[in-house]
Amino acid sequence: MKQAAVLHHVLARWLIVLTLLLVPWPVSAADETAELRLDLSGLIRELEAANPEIKAARQRWESAKAVVPQMQTLPDPRLQLGYQRMPMVPPVVEGVMYGVGQEIPFPGKLKLKGEVAQRDAERLEQEYLAVRLRLIASLKEAYYSLHFIHQSIAIVGRNKALLTQFEKTAKARYSVGQAAQQDVFRAQVEISRVLDRLAVLDQQKESLHAAINRLLNRPPDGPLDTPEEVHSTLLTLPLQELNRRANEFSPALLATAKSIDRSERSVSLAKRQYYPDFDVTALGIRNDKINDNGYQIMVGIKIPLFYDTKQKQGVHEAVANLEGAREDFTAARQDLLFQVKDGFVQAQRAERLITILRDAIIPQATLGLQAAQAGYAVGKVDFLTLLNSLLTLQDSQLELHGEIVSHEKALARLEAATGGPLDGLERKPRS
Repeated sequence: MKQAAVLHHVLARWLIVLTLLLVPWPVSAADETAELRLDLSGLIRELEAANPEIKAARQRWESAKAVVPQMQTLPDPRLQLGYQRMPMVPPVVEGVMYGVGQEIPFPGKLKLKGEVAQRDAERLEQEYLAVRLRLIASLKEAYYSLHFIHQSIAIVGRNKALLTQFEKTAKARYSVGQAAQQDVFRAQVEISRVLDRLAVLDQQKESLHAAINRLLNRPPDGPLDTPEEVHSTLLTLPLQELNRRANEFSPALLATAKSIDRSERSVSLAKRQYYPDFDVTALGIRNDKINDNGYQIMVGIKIPLFYDTKQKQGVHEAVANLEGAREDFTAARQDLLFQVKDGFVQAQRAERLITILRDAIIPQATLGLQAAQAGYAVGKVDFLTLLNSLLTLQDSQLELHGEIVSHEKALARLEAATGGPLDGLERKPRS
């Protein structure tokens, strides 16, 4: 009986060792076969073609361009037709009057009106480009967040399988008196926590599906495939170059600059309102009774008589608008440079953390988990140490994916702030 008990104990010990050795090790995302089904470039093309906010901004630009020739054109001429009869003077004079009239603004006014309208159109063009870049950045951020959720689900799902195996191991050790029942309960609690986390991740995934579908003008409940693999991107452009690009190419900043240009021309136009406009009328008179025809030409002048309460106040209004536009430009530039600096330092931070996590922390945590598994199998390590090793590796893997996503989000915001794709990027597959 004693030999049978010893044999049972040895067999149980080896069963525990084999069980732990057969547990699959956590692998990195690069070791998995990625499903390249949800292409980001294709989503961007769909966004540009289908997003209603982009289309509305473009139509406002098209509308403003159509205003320019209207402002540069003379007012519509008047066609006049009348009847004249003067019985007091013999012989009675009567006849038909016909003619045309034309209002003629003071020279230079039409040109200035056209320039004001042109600057409005140019401003709306830049606003359209700014809306496009902003929504592309929003789409990229949502896409990268969705990628992180998928990676998190994969990591947590793998750890759920490990925890399930740990539970079986703890039960096997408990059955032969080599572990406390508390180890089994701890494993079960962690499995329940994993299930709770997976439920939260699934909700976040569905919310991101709805956010992306909203940007693409799709039904919110429409399904989306798995995002393609995200590669880490090294930003090699210095902060000074990013600031220069933002100052020169940012549509949001250029739009405020066009507002200043428009306001300057509005001031010139307001000052030109002190000068009178003209009205020219040419009339022909036909009298069949006396077989005599005549004509009249009249020139009218619009006198700015109430200039103190009208034209003068119009100049004051235009000058105030100009000063406001300049202050708006200063505020927009300050905000833009903040966005560039913030995105730059976030990208730098993420690059440093990605290197540390990928090259140091995760390999060390993997070795730590392997050692803890081997030690627990032979009773040299308690279950809490084994569990902490697994959770440390899981948190490190999630942090790595989170930093990669944060880095790409920062670059997406920098692209929106600097007016387009960042040349000088070095793309490398993520390890």
